[in-house]
Amino acid sequence: MNARILIAEDDADLRDLLQDDLEDFGYETVVAIDGRAAMAHIEREHERIDLLITDARMPGMTGDELLAAMRTQRSEAPVIVITAFGSVEQAVEMVKAGAFQYLTKPFDTDDLLRTVSEALEQSAPQREQARLRRELPETPARIIGASRPMQELFKLIARAARSSSTVLVTGESGTGKELVARAIHEASERKGAFVPVNCAAIPAELMESELFGHTGQAFTGAKQARAGLFESADGGTMFLDEIGEMPLAVQPKLLRVLQEGTVRRVGADREIEINARVIAATNRDLEKEVSEGRFREDLYWRLNVIHLRIPPLRERPFDIPLLVEHFINKIAEKSGQPSLNVSPETLATLTAYSWPGNARELENVIERAVALANGQNLTPDDLPERVRSNGQTGGMIARARERRMTMRELEKEYIIEALRMTGGNKSRAAEILGFDRRTLHRKLDEYRAEDPSFEL
Repeated sequence: MNARILIAEDDADLRDLLQDDLEDFGYETVVAIDGRAAMAHIEREHERIDLLITDARMPGMTGDELLAAMRTQRSEAPVIVITAFGSVEQAVEMVKAGAFQYLTKPFDTDDLLRTVSEALEQSAPQREQARLRRELPETPARIIGASRPMQELFKLIARAARSSSTVLVTGESGTGKELVARAIHEASERKGAFVPVNCAAIPAELMESELFGHTGQAFTGAKQARAGLFESADGGTMFLDEIGEMPLAVQPKLLRVLQEGTVRRVGADREIEINARVIAATNRDLEKEVSEGRFREDLYWRLNVIHLRIPPLRERPFDIPLLVEHFINKIAEKSGQPSLNVSPETLATLTAYSWPGNARELENVIERAVALANGQNLTPDDLPERVRSNGQTGGMIARARERRMTMRELEKEYIIEALRMTGGNKSRAAEILGFDRRTLHRKLDEYRAEDPSFEL
C-alpha cells in the first residue's frame, strides 16, 4: 500500500509543486490550505495519514500548533516541516518537540523525496501498529501485542478459557506469564479468586502447609488450624508460577490434588474437596528437568494438558511501539504528567534491540528514559548505552547508514538476524519477517547462488 501524505501549505504554488513531485514518485497525497484544514483530516477517525508535510508559518494555525494538536490525537504520522531561511529557529524547535526533520526553502525534489523516504522508513513500526490496532479484534486485558505470534497466543487463551483443564505457560523471564494466566481466568466462567503463588519464594519446608494448609497440632508453632492457598482458590484459579522450583517432596501431593480434586491439610486425617483450576508457569525446560530427575514425569504430563508458549519480545518486534506507548501512558497516569512523545528514531532504536529481559526490561528502560528526558520528546540519547549500541542487532541501522546499504543488502542482513534471534528456526524467523517459510527458503537459496561461501 502506497503511503498517504498530507500536505499543509497556504502557498498554492508550493502546495501544487509538492503534490506533483510526491505523486510522480508514487505516493498518495491529500492537501490542506492551512493548519486547521490539516487538523480536520487528522481528526477524522477512519482517514489514514502516514506522513504530514507542513509549513512552519501559516495563518490561523501555525506548524508548531498543528504539531502539538496532532500529538494530542496520538497520531503516529511523522512530520516534516517546511521553513523559510529566516524561521529556521522555529523549525528546530518543532524538531525538538517531535517533528522528524525540516526543509529550508528553496529545496530540490531529491532532498524532499529522500527526507520523506527516511521519515516513512523510521516510522514503519508505528504505522504498522496503528494498522493492526484498527484491523485486529480486541485483545485480552492488560496484554499488549498485535503481532502474528501474539494473535495466535490470544486465540489459544480464548480456547483455554473455555476448558477446565490444567494449563502450562512457558516463556522467558519477563514475557508476562502471570498476565496470560490472569487473562485465562478472567475469560473463563469461574467466579472464584485468582490466587497467584510464586513457588520460588516459599521456603521448601513451608511449601506444603502454605499450599494445602495445616491443623492446629501439625507441627511446633502451629497454634491454630489454617486453610491453604488451594482452599482459597476453590471455585477459581490457582496460578503456580515458577513450578520448576517446587520441591520433589511436595510434587506427589500436588499430583494428587490434580488427580482427585482434594487436598489434605498437614496433620489432618481427612481430605477436603476443592474445585480449583490449576495454571502453572515456568521459564525452565521441564522436559530436561524430568530427564535429570528434578521434576516428576507424571506431574509434568498432568500439568501439560494445554501448553501456551509466550514468544519473547525479539520474536515480535512490531509489538515494541505498542508496549512503549502503553508504558509511557502508564507512567504519565501515575505521575499526573502529560505523556511524552517518542521520536521515530528512538522507536527504531528500541525496535532493533534484542531485549533479553523482554517486556520487563523494556518497561525499566522506558521508566528510566522518561525520568531523564529533557522536554516532551524521548530521543535515543535518553536510552541506556546497551540499547543504543545494542551489539549486533542494534547496530544494524547504523551499519546500513554508514555503508550506504541497498534495500536488498539490508533485507539479507535482517533475514540473517531473524534466524539468529530464533536459533535457526525458519518457521519462527519467517513469522518475524512477515512472509512464509517457502519465501524464506527461496531467499536463502538466492544468497547461496550469489555467494557459494554463504553460511548462516
